[in-house]
Amino acid sequence: MHTQRLTLTLTALASAGLLLTACGTESGAGSEGGSGGRSVESEVPLTDIRWNVADVTVGGKKYDAPDDAYLKIGKDGRAGGSFGCNSAGADVKIKGDTLHFGETRLTKRACPEGRMKFEEHLTRALAEKKLTAKVDGDRLTLTTAKGDHVDLTSRAGEPDAPLTGTKWKVAAVGGDKSAAPLPKDVSGKVHLTFGEDGKVRGNLGCNDVTAKADAKDGRLTFGAPATTRKLCPGDTMATERKLLKLFDGPARYEIERNTLKLTAADGTVINASGDPASAGRNSPEK
Repeated sequence: MHTQRLTLTLTALASAGLLLTACGTESGAGSEGGSGGRSVESEVPLTDIRWNVADVTVGGKKYDAPDDAYLKIGKDGRAGGSFGCNSAGADVKIKGDTLHFGETRLTKRACPEGRMKFEEHLTRALAEKKLTAKVDGDRLTLTTAKGDHVDLTSRAGEPDAPLTGTKWKVAAVGGDKSAAPLPKDVSGKVHLTFGEDGKVRGNLGCNDVTAKADAKDGRLTFGAPATTRKLCPGDTMATERKLLKLFDGPARYEIERNTLKLTAADGTVINASGDPASAGRNSPEK
């Protein structure tokens, strides 16, 4: 699933060095403390935490979130995540406990109706531009002036799928702001598997590919790719050319649960999904 990682920049909060705090009482020395010398019993930072979306309430009706809907807030003024189907992004300004969201940007994947409806409700809630944030333990609530609200939790979810050994099925390729699903004739065919032998193997939609691949600290260093030489239809070859840009220089990778985002040196982004259960059994022989 090619995604523009959800840049719901609740992280502007982190950039300003702010923390949202749970309700509590002033405490004595030894706490990490808030502004003005005040501190609370439970102080919860918003940055570097995966906030799993639990549900959204719009017009008095609650809609449960898909299991993989989440927001993750960084320290660079941006955040990434998923609305349960598409990735999304928005700018946000924070003043005190109030969040002002800009226009939400979504990728354009077609998903089951239930997921699409949830995305509509979540997008509508965040589009109110002004939300009040409240943290209570491991829960975060964002409430609009109309009383609609989004409930999130920082409780640990499923572990991230390992890069090595997981069969990653590519769903989309393109620029970070123009991600597009793969053409119909190659959808479901493109995949990559990073082996413990330091190589990546897979299929680009028509031709097989093999290359050295050294992964370390979120970066990938590739060797020259070797491919088969089948002649394929026009759209398929165009897709393969985009995918081969991954091997043109150092690349970056990010994994969130079963989603892999690869960013090539020229900015080309490849998004894929994987099954953690495939780790180990899909590793190629050395």
